[in-house]
Amino acid sequence: MAAADTSTFSRLVGLAPALTVLLLVAPVVAGLAGAAAPAFGWLPVLGGEQLSLAPWVSLANTPGLFEMLVLSFTTGLISTALALTIVVLFLGAFADSAAFVWLKRLLSPLLAVPHAAAAIGLAFLLAPSGLAMRLVSPALSSHATPPDYLFPGDPFGLALVAGLVVKEVPFLLLMSLSALPQCQADDRRHLALSLGYSPVTAFLKAVLPSLYPLIRLPVYAVIAFASSNVDVAMILGPSTPPTLAVSVVRWLGDPDLSMRFMASAAALSQLGITLLALACWWCLEQAVRWCATPRLTDGRRNCGQRLGSLLGGGLTWLSVTLLGASLLGLTLWSLAAFWPFPSAWPTPLTLANWGRALPGLLPAALDTLWLALAATALATILVIGCLESEALNHRSMGASATLVLYLPLLVPPVAFLYGLVQLQAQLSVAPGFMVVVLGHCLFVLPYVFLSLAESYRRLDPRWAQVAAGLGHGPAAAFVRVRLPLLLAPIATAAAVGVAVSVGQYLPTLLLGAGRLTTLTTEAVSLASGGDRRLTAVYALAQLLLPALGFALAIGLPRVLHRHRRALLT
Repeated sequence: MAAADTSTFSRLVGLAPALTVLLLVAPVVAGLAGAAAPAFGWLPVLGGEQLSLAPWVSLANTPGLFEMLVLSFTTGLISTALALTIVVLFLGAFADSAAFVWLKRLLSPLLAVPHAAAAIGLAFLLAPSGLAMRLVSPALSSHATPPDYLFPGDPFGLALVAGLVVKEVPFLLLMSLSALPQCQADDRRHLALSLGYSPVTAFLKAVLPSLYPLIRLPVYAVIAFASSNVDVAMILGPSTPPTLAVSVVRWLGDPDLSMRFMASAAALSQLGITLLALACWWCLEQAVRWCATPRLTDGRRNCGQRLGSLLGGGLTWLSVTLLGASLLGLTLWSLAAFWPFPSAWPTPLTLANWGRALPGLLPAALDTLWLALAATALATILVIGCLESEALNHRSMGASATLVLYLPLLVPPVAFLYGLVQLQAQLSVAPGFMVVVLGHCLFVLPYVFLSLAESYRRLDPRWAQVAAGLGHGPAAAFVRVRLPLLLAPIATAAAVGVAVSVGQYLPTLLLGAGRLTTLTTEAVSLASGGDRRLTAVYALAQLLLPALGFALAIGLPRVLHRHRRALLT
């Protein structure tokens, strides 16, 4: 055992947790510090050589600031509340049903859709001249021309909320499915059902109180993302004024460099808005706990079963249908030669749009692919190292380590990425591929860990004990036993990492300084233009890379383990 502890493999594995903490914490802390200095007037390279509140005064005098703050705050909370309600009701009403099995099968394809592609597809679906209105016009709607309503870009942010909910539901469902075994959900639910409770009531009273603490941090991450998102807000959100995060990005790109001071103050304000949203959600948790605790033991066995089933099933499948119809609309627009309103089908269909886009599409796709592969490979190696360190030391990560893991997801990216850009310039670090890879890895690593951790920890430790009994050290047991057994979960986690990397907009834009063109940056830029065909081509291309990743994650283990089918379960 002593020899194993001092082996090279054990020492390398022991370094993984420290490297992971460094990767997750150092950029966030340094970025916040780099953004705080200009926010208080200190940026010598631009003439700011003394501390001042002038940036905050300029920000306070910005027209529409209050509307920006309110929009960021409300869209973050409302979209999260809707997504969580949908997931909870669906799990309560349809656990162990055929619908539940089908949705689990659809989960990987749903997660593979990048946020920007989903937002563009939703805009093309529900716009006045979108696919949905075409299908009911003119026969059912009596509209021979596009109706006069504002979507996307409505001033209340309803389109933005819809776009966020469509993507948040699959993520929260995945996190809930991962947490259900940890809280013995099946046993609790079956016991409640045997006592006469309806399925929804059984889930709400017997399962949810133990499930929610396990998904609290993912819910907080969703709030942070929804309240500070940039790419979805640029596509679906209002523009007069936009959300605060979108305004920060625009001010950072302003040719007037003095705007950087106010942009830094706005970035810290975005952090404050996100923290305020998290605090309000925490207060809401306490209020719900105070109101619901007496009801857990009141003996009522059939509370809202019909309504819960209707809402849970209807809203879940509505989200899935909207996402699927959005992708259908993107496909049709990418193949459309001429598509006047109210025609429901473009005629003729052509590949000319793809051919026209190919000269710019291919380099962007290659940059996207290499960035995704590099960031995912680095994240996967670190995650496997951390989990293997847990296995060798027989000790799981604590609450503080879990918080570190979620740190990049809880802090608004716009709040610390700009500070990293400032530090990057002061340290003379040239923008480029490696800087963007590290930036992507900052967001990819938490998702890879969340996808892989449960499978890794549930692997029977007796396999390693058998390998040790046959004279194999930790390295041989890892390579010859653990990796083959975990090939399918590792491949799935890597596919999730690729999907997350492909969807990264802000890290690519800021850390790459415009020198790296990816499918996401191009799709978001084109979404504000008037060429729907070209926009659809880039959005679909952005979707194809994660879809290919998930296809390989499903197919590769089946090929390698074709004679060992039990390893696939």
